[in-house]
Amino acid sequence: MTRREGGSTSVLMVGVLAVAVAAALAVGRVGMAAVARARADTAADAAALAAADMLALGRGPVVASRAASDTAQDNGARLLRCSCSGRRVTVRVKVVIVGLADAHATARAEIGSG
Repeated sequence: MTRREGGSTSVLMVGVLAVAVAAALAVGRVGMAAVARARADTAADAAALAAADMLALGRGPVVASRAASDTAQDNGARLLRCSCSGRRVTVRVKVVIVGLADAHATARAEIGSG
């Protein structure tokens, strides 16, 4: 009596393929998270510099905060907080990527004395 095991290799290959697809999706999600974090960092840096620029020009905290908000938006982020006190600016932004957790970043800028 001969026993046939036809098809067992096919089942194994389907399993290997499923694991490979899952790994590729995981790597893609990690990559998207890294891109979102980089976008948030860039937007926060730019927003902090824009606000500090307005303060350096003597435009005041309201205009500085608006400049930070506009700059964050231009960089694909939303300004969550802008603290403009004296010569220091601290901003916090959020970047939303559908299907991933939001990426947040904080940046600071200070107006030099020279």
